[in-house]
Order: sequence, then C-alpha cells, then structure tokens
Amino acid sequence: MQRPNVLVLYTDQQRWDALGAAGNPEIITPNLDRLAASGTMFSHHFVQNPVCMPSRASFLSGRYPATLGITHMGVPLPQDVRLLPHYLSGYGYRTANIGKLHALPHANRDHRVPHPSYGFDHLEISDEPGPYEDSYRAWVRHKAPGSLARISLGLPPMTSAWQTAMGIEDGIVHTGDRLPKRAVPFPAPPGLTHTAFVAEQTQAFIERQGSQPWLCIAGFYSPHSPWVVPQEFLDRYDPAAITLPSQAVRTALVSFSRRTESVDASASDDELRSVTHGYYAMVSEVDHHVGHILDLLDEQGLADSTMVIFTSDHGEWLGRYGRYGKGHPGDDTVTRVPLIVRNPAAMGNATALVETIVEAVDVLPTILEAAAIQVPPILQGRSLQPLIRGEPVDAACHDSAITEHAGWKTLRTRTHRYLIHESGEEAIYDLAVDPDGLTDVASLPNSGRALADHRHQLLTRQLQRERPLSRTWTY
Repeated sequence: MQRPNVLVLYTDQQRWDALGAAGNPEIITPNLDRLAASGTMFSHHFVQNPVCMPSRASFLSGRYPATLGITHMGVPLPQDVRLLPHYLSGYGYRTANIGKLHALPHANRDHRVPHPSYGFDHLEISDEPGPYEDSYRAWVRHKAPGSLARISLGLPPMTSAWQTAMGIEDGIVHTGDRLPKRAVPFPAPPGLTHTAFVAEQTQAFIERQGSQPWLCIAGFYSPHSPWVVPQEFLDRYDPAAITLPSQAVRTALVSFSRRTESVDASASDDELRSVTHGYYAMVSEVDHHVGHILDLLDEQGLADSTMVIFTSDHGEWLGRYGRYGKGHPGDDTVTRVPLIVRNPAAMGNATALVETIVEAVDVLPTILEAAAIQVPPILQGRSLQPLIRGEPVDAACHDSAITEHAGWKTLRTRTHRYLIHESGEEAIYDLAVDPDGLTDVASLPNSGRALADHRHQLLTRQLQRERPLSRTWTY
C-alpha cells in the first residue's frame, strides 16, 4: 500500500476565530478558507495547555501535559519521549520540522549547536524570528546578507539576562521592540520574513522527496507578537473597520489574584485597533504562503496523496481583560484554536464541519489511522477519522476538553467552563448565558448542580486518561 504524505501547517498563537472560514468577516484568509472547503473543519478544537512548550509537547506526543510532566514553560522535552516522527519513521517516512519546534528553552543556549533530532530526519529549527544564529539567520545570510541587521524582531528578555550573566556578545543587531503594542512594518524585504523562510524551506523539502512517503511540519512563528509584518499585508486592511472587543470584555476582572495582578485595562482604542491590525495581517501573510505550498502540492501531483492539517499551539487575548498574550485561566480565546484536516483523496472528507468538542491530543491518532498504523495504547487521544467520515460516535467520548497548567486545570464542555486551582478555589462560567465567560457563577445557589457535574466529569476524565504500565503476569 502507498501511505499518504503528511503536511502539518502549525502556527503560533492563532485563536480559533482568526480565520475567515470560522465566520470572521474581517480577516483575509482565502487559501486557508479553500483548504477548509476541501477538508474538514473542527469548530470546537481545544489545546491541552495555553502556552507554547507544553502545548507543543502534548500535540506531538498525543499525551496530556501532566502525563509528560511538562505543564509550564522552560521544561525541556525529554529526548526519549516518542513523538509523531518516531511513529511514522518506522513505516518508511522521511520526516522534517521547518521553523519553530520549541522542544527546548531557547533563551539559554547557543543555537549554532546541532539540535536534538527528536525523531526527525531533517531539522531547520528557528524558534524566534531573528535574534539567534539559527537556521533562519543562515537562510537570510545566504539570500541577502545585507539584510541581516534588519530581521531580528527584538531580543527576548530572558535571553538578554542569560547573555549578560554569561558575558556573551554575539554581535546580532536587534532593531525591534518585543512588545510594541502596535502594528509595525517589517523593515527588511518582504521575502525575508520568518514566515517566508518556513514556507520556502517547506516547499524545498517537499520538492526533494521522491516516492518515499514524508512528514513535514511547517512551524510558523506568526501571528505571535511582536506584530511585525510586511507592509503589503498591512495594506490589505482598513484599521478603522476592525471590530474591537466590547468594553465589558476589555475590563472584565475575576477574583483570582494571579490574573488581576497583570491586568492593564487602560489600552486605548487606537492601540487595540493597531495590535489587531498587525495580528490579522500576520495571519494573512501565513495564508499567502500557505497558498504557495498548497499550489505546489497541486503542481507536483501530490494533493490527492497528502494529508494536510492546519492548526495552532494556542490563542491570543488581543485585548480581552486588557491583556495581550495567553495563559491563565485558559478561556476560549487562548485554548480554542483552528483545526482543519484534509484527508488524502482515497479516504475522503465526508463531513465539512464538525462542531463536536475535540482536543489536540486527538491529532496524532488521526494521522496514524490515515497512515494505516496501529494506535499504541500509550496515546491519550482518539482518532478523529470517524467524525470526518460522518460516522456515529459515542457522544461521551467527545463531550469535553481538558486544558491544564502547573497549579490549575480547566474543563470545557458545551455549556460551561470549569476552573479549579491547587488551592481548591473553583470557578464556573455558564457559556450558554455568558458566551464571553466574564462572570464566575460558582457562588450562586443555582450553580451547585453544574459545579458538582463538572467536578465529576473532570475526575472521570482524569481516570480515563491513566496509562499504567502493562503487567507481565498476574502478580
């Protein structure tokens, strides 16, 4: 049998509604919209952690962050964890990751040193756009060395602290501000962005493959802040026409101190409009380059034999609660992200839109089923192929999603979001009444039943996902 190629288009910090196909009339994403039209879009897809490293580790391993012991940033992914490329390489696949991987902390290491393979045959790692001597800067140095001084979007704060402590002076020029709180035109030629690098090298990898099946993960950094993007994509939008979050959403506070300590609800309309303008333009730049990748599949006669997946590692507040970024308490804007799956032609996509709740841990078993590879019991997700085929499924298997971080967990159901902290503090949001999840109703007398039900569901889910080691005999 001929196993399908697998292309994963993986953005960073793209919320579920930053897509035309998701019903956003203001964002311009024609190529991702056509991918959705030819595949299956999951409208309620949730990641298992609201920040980069744990979410990516969970996605690539098909296991929950707590199972991996990686629930917050800065924890290196152990090299003995089996990931997607490990499962495919045993069946003849050549595997690659281009761009962001973020399996290791990137602030305290020399990016010239070869990166651990994590099962990939080919790596071109660049976790940030320009501040390190990595694959991206090597690519720019080859294409346009005179532009090297204009591509770094700023040095991450912890990198600055590490370099100062270690006495490192690498000579890299940083022209950008890490959080400008506005849209900024990319100062170098548009074909030299990190997004262009990922797309060009993804296409080069695809073009080099022969009849051997392949996996390629295109790790785009956009639309992660800072909001720096070529002017041509900014010009696609009229900032004045961009809808801003309501005042209630922008100024909403909750009782948990870990959120209120960092709230700044003073952002002006102009600031929020500029930030959203830059964010949308970055998504449009990704969409532009995704179009070239999809066209290449058509030109090479690979479209029918390639499984294409588009998703992101987490979302972005974009002014919600007066904040930018992601994290606690795992509300929909940071945990609900796009998921589009276009099966190979032989398998087909019977269902265009799936509204069932699904999780990022479900993607790995979905790929394995498409490749006719048995799903090992260590995986904690479920294949989405039955939903894609339109087959009836057990509703109890897809009625909630868990997002977890160090010190707290949240359970998202169709009607509620339940949040619990290690201290025992609880919150519950009735999304049927309050879709934005602005008001914690846990203290209201009529919420007792919902609280009890969601506690029970979370506990049951915890038991269901246990994976004890196999015993060799009865005792």
